Amino acid sequence: MGKQENKTKGKSRRTSQPPHSSVPPAAKKGSSAAAGKRPSARGAAPWAARHAAKHAAEARARNAEPPRPGSARATLRTPDEAERIKARIGELHTALGKIRALRKNLAANFYQIGQILHEIHSEKLYDAKGYASFEAFAEREVDLGKALTLKLARVPVLFQAPAIELGLEPLLAALTAIDDTLSGNPPQPAAGPNRPPLPMKPPRSGGRG
Repeated sequence: MGKQENKTKGKSRRTSQPPHSSVPPAAKKGSSAAAGKRPSARGAAPWAARHAAKHAAEARARNAEPPRPGSARATLRTPDEAERIKARIGELHTALGKIRALRKNLAANFYQIGQILHEIHSEKLYDAKGYASFEAFAEREVDLGKALTLKLARVPVLFQAPAIELGLEPLLAALTAIDDTLSGNPPQPAAGPNRPPLPMKPPRSGGRG
């Protein structure tokens, strides 16, 4: 009887002990550390806030600087003038399209090109794309060269339409002469061909033969 009671007591002790946990100690440690941290926003990396702040600072610095001529930011500076600027850009693009078509026969269409360029200059359409001067616009937007573009814009101002019959080159030469005269360096007349001196007649002898 005594032996049987001891066996039953031993079995009851073994069955009363709690089972061993199947969770590894490292997992328990990690879960306890995670429980002490504040949960972050889903999908947000820790560097996202710093990255956004850096880009915002760079955008503020760009907006504080004057826009580069010809850039998209230079064309829309204030919302209330957006429609007016948009219309002026449309006029400018139309004028440049006409110039590109006319320049295919520059010798015959130079006067019309000059009229369009003079209109762009007088109406200041170039500032719709952020250019501060007609010279800067002519250098970057017109495919005729800066010097020729500036001279063509002056042709309709200084010469009447019948001057077309003279041709492009004589009018450009006349513009150059005008500029030289106004700058104090008048053009010198072309020298004629140097003729050799005429031979002198031999002197007459004093006595008669």
